[in-house]
Amino acid sequence: MTDLLANSPVAIAEPSRQAQFWRRVVHHKGLMFGSVVLAVIILMALLAPLIAPYDPYAQDLLHRTIPPVWYAKGSWLHILGTDNLGRDYFSRVIYGARISLLIGLSVMLISGMIGTALGLAAGYFGGRVDMVVTFIITVRLAMPLILVALAVVATVGGSLWVVIAVLGLLKWDRFAVVMRAATQQVRSLEYVAAAECIGVSTPRIILGEVLPNILPHLVVVATVEGASAILLEAALSFLGLGVQPPLPSWGLMIAEAKTYMFFSFWLIAIPGTMLAFLVLAINMVGDGVRDVFAPNGKG
Repeated sequence: MTDLLANSPVAIAEPSRQAQFWRRVVHHKGLMFGSVVLAVIILMALLAPLIAPYDPYAQDLLHRTIPPVWYAKGSWLHILGTDNLGRDYFSRVIYGARISLLIGLSVMLISGMIGTALGLAAGYFGGRVDMVVTFIITVRLAMPLILVALAVVATVGGSLWVVIAVLGLLKWDRFAVVMRAATQQVRSLEYVAAAECIGVSTPRIILGEVLPNILPHLVVVATVEGASAILLEAALSFLGLGVQPPLPSWGLMIAEAKTYMFFSFWLIAIPGTMLAFLVLAINMVGDGVRDVFAPNGKG
């Protein structure tokens, strides 16, 4: 009877791997929450010219430090109020999302390419190549990131592209360490040995066999480094060595509002909250990706 049910065309088939994967994605609350928040911020940045009611750079000294609409003296003309120069805060917050996302994505790509290339080379070839890459990683780890970034930016001069270049050239070490360890694990597996036996070229093995199988590790590290780059940019801008006025960077907005924090608290609270939500969303997406790609569906 059992054999007949098993061979019956109406027998219930087990869900495929793809169905199980998407089921884990949908049921992962952290991943879904982070994805929704991140998607909202990305859409806000992309549609900034359509959403922002005012020019984020336009000053109106007659309407300075107007409180947000939920305050007694607030106005619906400026939902989040205005800053010390009379610029609409809602418009500047929306355009500030562009700056933060641009910095996070650019730094992630630059540092990711450098670190991934070094990690793949060290993990796959081993020997002297591994020794050289390990020495380079050790030298980089011996350099305090924030102090080096401060020194370089103070010497060259602060600007958006200088911050992106400096952080991108300094934040590749975690990519290299993780990719090296992951490549060493994949390097000893059977399908890599089989590809070598049939004469597949080394670049094709690395790009076609090794890299796709360590991609989940790369995605997780990329999200962590992207969030870290956004926080570092905010710190540099707060110290006056990052994005320069009048660009509406969230870190710069916090720096400009520190003089008024006891009188107009919202000038710091609003960009600080947006910055916290963005970093939290990116980290939750990274943690969710790690959990979803884990063999048992857990981190």
